[in-house]
Amino acid sequence: MNRRTALKLGLAGSAAPLLAAPPATQVDAEIVRLKLRHTWTTVMSSSDFRDTLHVTYRRDGITGHGEGAPIVRYNENAQSAKDAFDSVKSYLLAGDPAQFSKLLATTFSKVQGQFAAKAAIDIAVMDWVGQKLGVPLYRYFGLDPADTPVTTFSIGIDNPAATRAKVEEAAQYPVLKIKVGLDSDEATIQAVRAVTKKPFRVDANEGWKDKEEAVRKINWLETQGVEFVEQPMPAHMIEETRWVRSRVHVPLMADESCTHASEIPKLLNAFDGVNIKLDKSGGVLEAYRMIQIARSLGLKVMLGCMISSSVSVTAAAHLSPLADYADLDGNLLIANDPYRGVEVKNGKLMLPDRPGLGLLPA
Repeated sequence: MNRRTALKLGLAGSAAPLLAAPPATQVDAEIVRLKLRHTWTTVMSSSDFRDTLHVTYRRDGITGHGEGAPIVRYNENAQSAKDAFDSVKSYLLAGDPAQFSKLLATTFSKVQGQFAAKAAIDIAVMDWVGQKLGVPLYRYFGLDPADTPVTTFSIGIDNPAATRAKVEEAAQYPVLKIKVGLDSDEATIQAVRAVTKKPFRVDANEGWKDKEEAVRKINWLETQGVEFVEQPMPAHMIEETRWVRSRVHVPLMADESCTHASEIPKLLNAFDGVNIKLDKSGGVLEAYRMIQIARSLGLKVMLGCMISSSVSVTAAAHLSPLADYADLDGNLLIANDPYRGVEVKNGKLMLPDRPGLGLLPA
């Protein structure tokens, strides 16, 4: 670390009074209700809103923003995330953000699970660090913003008429992600194909419980032009998914089967790639580590998101130059986004060049 960086982070303080008091830190969290533009239905649930945890980390006149989107699938909800934050707030107040790796490791060691809460904390601290250094987060990781991929736009499960309307409404997005996993799958895809020939991907969200059914549906999807299939079977059915993989001809991507770095090696020969989400992994730093592990094993990388605001989606987007695919549209599905960050132009993710996450009030 050079002296200029050290000065920005407050590590070179020879000119400061010897007994100067440490700068005050303020850390807060609140549950924010995000209202969906359309009722959102997957195999797992149906809802008109999502509650996420927003964290602010204030120090030296700088405020870092973070967000985590807990879901029941991982035994988390907004209140449990808030409780987890409250349980470690004292560690965040006492720690030094200039030593953010140590600060976050110490804090997270005090909490079992609750990875959405950890993501909210991690993102807030890393936003603060980027602002303190005066660089966008992508630049901190040495990435080129021109390398961002095109993001998909997700279409939740609905009746054929509503599906056609949603697809037409998403005309500006060049690639779609279609939620499947029910008995209505073929009707859903036929509704999509009735109004567009654009590329699409599907996400079964563990919906196909029988391996022969999975093969049958995936082989049919191939005839419809699907690019890849995400999480065709329940997360624990890795061997069954290997059987499926040997009998289909499009890539399979792991989502619910891949929540943490230690799970990635177990997925070889069952999946062609992994969908990494900050809310599952626990934040930017762990997601970055997962990307490196996946790459080292020859797996494709997709960066995804839960339904969340521009805080969480923008944080993930800063890592997107490292990804082959992006599904970073959670903020596009809500009607009351409190911030502006990453933008989408002709489907491509456009990163803000402001320090940290680069967020602005909506």
